[in-house]
Amino acid sequence: MSRALLAGGATAAVLASLLATQNASASIVAPPDKIVIEVATVNGSGCRPGSAAVAVSPDNTAFTVTYSEYLAKVGVGAQPTDFRKNCQLNLIVHVPHGFTYAVASADYRGFASLQSGATATQKASYYFQGSPDTASRTHPFSGPLDDNWQATDETDWGQLVWAPCGVKRNFNINTEIRVNAGTSDPKKTTSFMTMDSTDGAINTIYRLAWKECPEPK
Repeated sequence: MSRALLAGGATAAVLASLLATQNASASIVAPPDKIVIEVATVNGSGCRPGSAAVAVSPDNTAFTVTYSEYLAKVGVGAQPTDFRKNCQLNLIVHVPHGFTYAVASADYRGFASLQSGATATQKASYYFQGSPDTASRTHPFSGPLDDNWQATDETDWGQLVWAPCGVKRNFNINTEIRVNAGTSDPKKTTSFMTMDSTDGAINTIYRLAWKECPEPK
């Protein structure tokens, strides 16, 4: 299983330094050809069809998922099922010949307004279709909180879950945000957490690690 090295509040400089060190030691080299990522299916209460978009970086080392609707809440104005929202992305990744990939890190961002006594969690899991290997991480948050939040999942090189060479397997990303009233009064207050990008500034970035597949014998 992977282990989280960073949690909410990590600065861009620290994250860049860690990634640079990891990339140097592991000799991560992106393939020269362009990769194409397609969204096969989007399912979940936090990402109805048409509310999630994927873009690949020009250097093939990252892709970004942008959500337009992803909010969990409890309290005044909330429905009984609003406390938890989830989203499963099933991605088709067209990989250049001779290469395989793994997700080395993922950045999650959003906004949270939690009353004193309320709590929230953000969870993500990753796996390839037909593979028993699943990596997952959970990040807790506590009120009072009324600010942007950030959480980062980081995986050691030796524990990366790699796509099988020579086989096309869809990549699945399951995310979840959950809000609990805790000791706050849900009859008088509202607590919520979002992972969305209605203003175009909040998104989720996944960084890819690459390696060459062995030559078939």
